[in-house]
Amino acid sequence: MPLESDLYAPVKALLEGQGYAVKGEVRGCDVVAVRGMEPPVVVELKRVFGLGLVMQGVDRLSLTDSVYLAVGQWPKKMKDVKKLCRRLGLGLIVVAGERADVVLDPAPYTPRKNKRKVGRMLGEHARRVGDPNRGGSSTRVPMMTAYRQEALRCAELLLRGPMKVADMRAAADVPNAAKILRADYYGWFERVERGIYAITPAGQRGLAAFARPSA
Repeated sequence: MPLESDLYAPVKALLEGQGYAVKGEVRGCDVVAVRGMEPPVVVELKRVFGLGLVMQGVDRLSLTDSVYLAVGQWPKKMKDVKKLCRRLGLGLIVVAGERADVVLDPAPYTPRKNKRKVGRMLGEHARRVGDPNRGGSSTRVPMMTAYRQEALRCAELLLRGPMKVADMRAAADVPNAAKILRADYYGWFERVERGIYAITPAGQRGLAAFARPSA
C-alpha cells in the first residue's frame, strides 16, 4: 500500500493535465489547484477511505465546492462510498500506482424521495399498536411488527376454537386476516375447512413468547 505522500504526484499530474496550477500543503490542505478565475480545487489524500478523510473533506467545503477525496486503493464497498460522497457533495479519486482516476465529481446533491418506501414506513407506523419496540434494540430480539401483532390477534381468537376468517376480521380488527392465515408465515395456523382455521402448537408457543402490546 502506498504512503499518503505517494498519492500526491499522480493527483498533481491529473490536475496539471487539465490546466491547473497545483501546489501541495497549502494552509492545511493536501492539494490546492487553481485555474484562472475559477474556484479552487482542493484534494485531501489518504491511503484508505475512512471517516477521518470524510470529515476533512466536509471541512474543506467551507473553502470551495470543488473538494475531492483521493485514496490509494479501491474502497471495498465502492457503491456505498460513492453514495456517501454524492450525498455530501464530495468528489472521489482513486490512485493506483502512478495513475489517478476520477471516480466521482463533486456536485450539489438533491435526493429523490422514495415514495414507495415512505408509504410502507408510514403504513407500518399507523398499523402498529402501541410502541412495543425499543429504538436501537438488538437484532437478536424479535421485532414486533404490525404484521406480527395482527397474527397474534388471530392466534388469540383461535385459542377459543376454529373460526371463520370473516368472524376473525370483525372480532379482532384484523383487516389482513385472510392473507395472514393463508400465508401462515410463522406456522401458527392450519386450515380445518374452507374458510375456517385453527391454531397450531407453534401458534400457542408464539402467544406464550409474545405478550400482546397495550394500545
